[in-house]
This record gives sequence, C-alpha cells and structure tokens, in this order.
Amino acid sequence: MGFLNAAHMQFLFDGLLWTVGLSLIAFAGGGALGFLVALGASYGPRWSRLLVSLYVKLIQGTPLLVLLPLVYFGLPSLGLNIAPLAAASLALSVYVSAYLGEIWRGCLASVPRTQAEAAECLALRWHQRVLHVLLPQAIKIATPPTVGFMVQIVKNTSLVSAIGFVELARAGQIINNSTFEPFVIFMIVAALYFALCYPLSVLSRRLERSFHVANR
Repeated sequence: MGFLNAAHMQFLFDGLLWTVGLSLIAFAGGGALGFLVALGASYGPRWSRLLVSLYVKLIQGTPLLVLLPLVYFGLPSLGLNIAPLAAASLALSVYVSAYLGEIWRGCLASVPRTQAEAAECLALRWHQRVLHVLLPQAIKIATPPTVGFMVQIVKNTSLVSAIGFVELARAGQIINNSTFEPFVIFMIVAALYFALCYPLSVLSRRLERSFHVANR
C-alpha cells in the first residue's frame, strides 16, 4: 500500500488537463455538427428534416458507453485504425452534436415568426434572413442552455476510460489501484470536477436571468 504523493497529484493534474482538452474538442466538434443539425431541422427540405430527426433520435437513444467502443473497436474492423484520443473525440463530438443541435433548433424556433416575415418583406435572401436576422436573436436565447450543457460534456468525458483513455476519472482509478486510498483520491477527483463544473453552472444561471430581465 502506497501513500498519496506529489507524483500522484501531478498525474491527476495531467488527467484534469485531458478532461479539459476533451471537453473543448467535444464542444467544438459537436458544436459544428450540431449547427448543421439545427439548420437542417429548421430550414431544410422535408427529407432533410426527417434525416436529421432520425439522426438525433438514434444518437440520443444510444448510450455514450456504447458509442465509444463502437467507434474505437468498430472502425478498426472496417480497416480504419484509430487512436484512443481520436476515437474519444469523434464519439463525444457525435454525441454532443445531437443534443446541441436540438437545443439550437429549439432556440431558432423560438424566434418570433414575425421577424422572418419582416425580413422577407425587406426582400432579403434566405441566407441573409438567417445570418442577419434570425441567428443573432437565436444565439442570445441559446447561450444559457449551451453553457449549461457544457457541464454535461465535462462529466461525460469520464466515460472515455472505457476505451483506455486516461483522463481525470481514470487517473483517479489508476492511483487508487496503487495507494488503496479511495476516499481521499476520489474526494480530490470530485473536487476537481466541481471546480470545472460549478463556474459553468453559475454562469449559465446568470445568463438565463440576464436574458429574462432583458426581455421583460
């Protein structure tokens, strides 16, 4: 049985950095895909809306713990070798895109229809109406729930240990296997997750309150 030391804390800190990095990758990749999902669901033709709806239901109905090994072990069986980081990034991005896409679709739908009608009366083209009239208003509505969902992204990165990737939660497990001090180690891990997630939760609530005040 060992004792928690500086090397263990450094290992946890490295895991924390990977958790932050994976969260940013998932948000960036999932955000890009989610934006396309939102546009396809809101303004695409009928076949596009049906396809996007099927995609969202399929991804949201699949646990991330299934999606991760599906990417990591499934793609090599098709001849596409993929590293754990790439597999984790891809699986998280796809997973996040379904949720952000739905959040943003709802925000686009919440923009009053009169805004689109007024822009159409000004003879603005479709892309001009979307870029200059609808999106700026939808972004303001979408900011609080988007920031709030980032908390879920951070916590979901703990599941990538299922494919052997070492982030904060997995680093805690590895250290515990050598020190056998689960209470101390996982209290530190919990505190580090709290330090990441709590500011995002507070920011989300403040943005939501600001949005409601601004629209009174």
